Order: sequence, then C-alpha cells, then structure tokens
Amino acid sequence: MPTNDDREALERAKRDEERGKSASTQAGEFVREEIDHVREGKHGARNTKQAIAIGLSKARRAGIKLPPPRRGSSKLRRQAERDLTRGRSSRRRVSPRRSRATEHALEREGSRSTSRSALSKQARQSARQRGPSARSKAARKAVRTKGKAELQRAARKAARTRHRRAA
Repeated sequence: MPTNDDREALERAKRDEERGKSASTQAGEFVREEIDHVREGKHGARNTKQAIAIGLSKARRAGIKLPPPRRGSSKLRRQAERDLTRGRSSRRRVSPRRSRATEHALEREGSRSTSRSALSKQARQSARQRGPSARSKAARKAVRTKGKAELQRAARKAARTRHRRAA
C-alpha cells in the first residue's frame, strides 16, 4: 500500500505529465522523495545510485511510463521491465515478510549517500557520460517546457554562475 509520501510524489508526477514534462522528470519526483527518506533517517542507502534506483523503481511501479535503460546489465533491464509491468497491472498484495526484510536491510545502511556532495558528484559523473550534445539538447528542451517564471529564474541563475566564474 502506497504511503502518504508516495501519493504526494505521484500527484506531483501527474502534474508534471499534464505540463508535458518527460517521463524521467516525472520519475524525478519519486527519486526526490526517496532522497528525502534517506535524509530523514527513514532508511539508508549503500550509495547514491541505490537511492536513485529505488526511486525509479517506485516510479515505474506507480505507473510512470519510464522505459528501461538502454545500457546496463540484462538483470537491471529485466527488473525495470518487471516494474513497468507491475505499474500497468492492478494492485496485488505485497508480501509483508519480504517488505520487512527489505526495510531492515536498508535501515542498516548509512545516509551519507544522499549528502549534497554525493548527489553533486553523481550528477556530474552522469552528465559527463552523456556528452555535450545530449546536454545541449536537454537544455533546449527545458526552454520549451519551462514556463515564463521558471525561464526567468533559470536566466538569473545562469547570470549568477557566469558572474561567479568570471571573478
């Protein structure tokens, strides 16, 4: 049964969908929720990628149409496929025993994996893998899907960054 936090994340994701945002942006709401859980001490994560993976899995299971990754192990892709199928089908009863075991395992992990520096390091690493043209394309799409107020905020932030780098 979804928790209150998961319901709120789903509502935010649906709002993103209505605004024409991509599936990965919608899934980002679940990832953010998961990062908050780790920071609050609800449970831990071995590393940043695990925290992100839990959020993406929850998003797929909640019905977000996020395709499986093109790269990655076959095990990972199969799991993503299963999560997508679960998201499409009607709700089945969750095994309380397995659920408890997972919770206890995650509770033993630390919470440093969601520190600002860890998340920043992860973001930089994945951006480097994508390459400059993909980043440029993403930025152009962001301009199309952002509203006027958000564009102004982004422009101010960019100006601040330029100013700081010039000094």
